[in-house]
Amino acid sequence: MNHKINPEIYWKLFPKGDILTKEEIEELKSNGRSFSFQKKDVIFRQGTLTSHVMFLESGLIKIFREGRNDKSMILKIGTPGYFIGLVSIFGSSTFQYSASAIEESSVFFIDINTFNSILEKNGKYSLYLIKEVCSDSLNIFERTLAQYQKQLPGKIAEIILYFSQTIYNSNVFEFPITRNELAELAGITKESFIRTLAEFKNDKIIEIDGKFVKIVSMEIIKTLSKIG
Repeated sequence: MNHKINPEIYWKLFPKGDILTKEEIEELKSNGRSFSFQKKDVIFRQGTLTSHVMFLESGLIKIFREGRNDKSMILKIGTPGYFIGLVSIFGSSTFQYSASAIEESSVFFIDINTFNSILEKNGKYSLYLIKEVCSDSLNIFERTLAQYQKQLPGKIAEIILYFSQTIYNSNVFEFPITRNELAELAGITKESFIRTLAEFKNDKIIEIDGKFVKIVSMEIIKTLSKIG
């Protein structure tokens, strides 16, 4: 893990930075550091103490819950501009899940006491973070619920929409994680994921070449995701 400071990128992407005063921004800058992580590097481990607020400057990360027998459940894919682990930071003294880099990523670490001090003084920013935590929790809840309620085609369509609309904002994209991790994200087996993806290709709903995906019929994908 290489240390670097990249405030230019950081403050351009910092969520709702316009709500903060110049003094608050300077305080965060002087009490934070940027670290780079390579693919598969662990950012923090489930069960470790929360000591910093983390903000994703660049790259992609995954938030996942570790279980028994090397089983894990991916809860979220984080993109630039994402506060990492807010639910654990404000809801517990230890992280309730782990985070690792999907690709080369840069994460800004802010001392939690400094961050809390600013929240005590800036009610508007506190309200913004409350909304972010609630939104993040609801998204995870809805995706987890979908895993139990939807059939295979609906689950796969949900994953394709997730990467198309939430992560890349494009009908053409590359899966950034392995087939096994995609299956974890969908809550199904790797074999079921691969088989259903092949059926989508044969039915000309998508085009796929390795990790590269092109949605041919967005209407069908949305319908499958909706009706499950």
